[in-house]
Amino acid sequence: MKYDFTSIMNRSGMDAIAVDGLGSGNAPASPRKGFDAIPMWVADMNFPTVPTVPETIIARTREPHYGYFSPREEYLDAIIQWQETRNGVTGLTRECIGYENGVLGGVISALNVFCSRGENVLLHSPTYIGFTGSLNNNGYHIIHSPLILDENGIYRMDFADMENKIIKNRIHAAVFCSPHNPCGRVWEKREVEQFMELCRKHDVMVVSDEIWSDIILAGHKHTPTQSVSQDARNRTVAVYAPSKTFNLAGLVGSYHVIYNKTIRDRVDKESSLSHYNNINLLSMYALIGAYRPEGQEWVDELRQVITENVDFACKYIAEHFDGVSVSKPQGTYMLFLDCTQWCRAHGRTIDELEQDGWDVGVAWQDGRMFHGPCHIRMNLALPLSLVQEAFSRLDRYVFNLHSLDCV
Repeated sequence: MKYDFTSIMNRSGMDAIAVDGLGSGNAPASPRKGFDAIPMWVADMNFPTVPTVPETIIARTREPHYGYFSPREEYLDAIIQWQETRNGVTGLTRECIGYENGVLGGVISALNVFCSRGENVLLHSPTYIGFTGSLNNNGYHIIHSPLILDENGIYRMDFADMENKIIKNRIHAAVFCSPHNPCGRVWEKREVEQFMELCRKHDVMVVSDEIWSDIILAGHKHTPTQSVSQDARNRTVAVYAPSKTFNLAGLVGSYHVIYNKTIRDRVDKESSLSHYNNINLLSMYALIGAYRPEGQEWVDELRQVITENVDFACKYIAEHFDGVSVSKPQGTYMLFLDCTQWCRAHGRTIDELEQDGWDVGVAWQDGRMFHGPCHIRMNLALPLSLVQEAFSRLDRYVFNLHSLDCV
């Protein structure tokens, strides 16, 4: 490969809560003596980003003035070109793009336009914890429609359940996660079409979180929600960011795409009310550097690496962890492990299981906060050698109950 996805990055002491946050707050506990930590909880990556990002930032910092500015046309054009090349989007203009400090902030700004606080909003469960926190904190009432596993172990939307809940709860807005976090589902075009037709039928406005849309695994394709019909184009606020794709979350910076001018004007106004939703100079240059041709190549290689990691992990689970099941993700770099049968068979609680992993340095994440009752979320955006080491430890010391006494 052209880019480095094998070196082990030392992120300790370098502003990474994935490693420096262990043992505090809601983070996994620090490992027992004799084990180093393998960060598999925070949804960022343990890979160096594409070199054009730091190169572009450094080049700009050499100009010794950092005052007020407006987004460069190059920034907007980079987004247009990226969306066309990666997602087949046509007809996107500069006017349709708006800055958001974060995807969650964009979600709330759109909901504030679509709803009154206190109203019901439809989401699928399992549910990204960020949705739960931001919607609850802003006074919205979440109505969950659970995803269901089909006979092939693939998560599917339950359209009958969604329609029933839309009618029963008088729902007029939905948050759609595409690809889905934490399940890793990449929705097929026909599924997106059916979802958006249901929303049209009942006049439900949609906020589509597509932050994971660049990380699609081999054999799958992302369908932008706004692309499936003219109605979908006009009733949807789509939110994107380079942060998941290029490991840029610490720089802050997302953007929305809104074709409907009336909605766009109202969302822009809503986002402006805090007076803090302004693009950072270096964040702008980071996106410009990321969305260059080198970034296209880098993402293509990243997708290969993540696909290999997912293939290894799912095969290892099936062969070694009896009682643990996982729906093989089609996108993202997260696994969502269902440990119900294992815990029942071994008389262990999910708390005990999580702690066992933390003890040996596998810093995985409690899945209950994502509405997985006996689940664990696990980040695979690491060099394959670290993924293999993590699963070896889980095999030796956790799922197959070997003793730690000899360590």
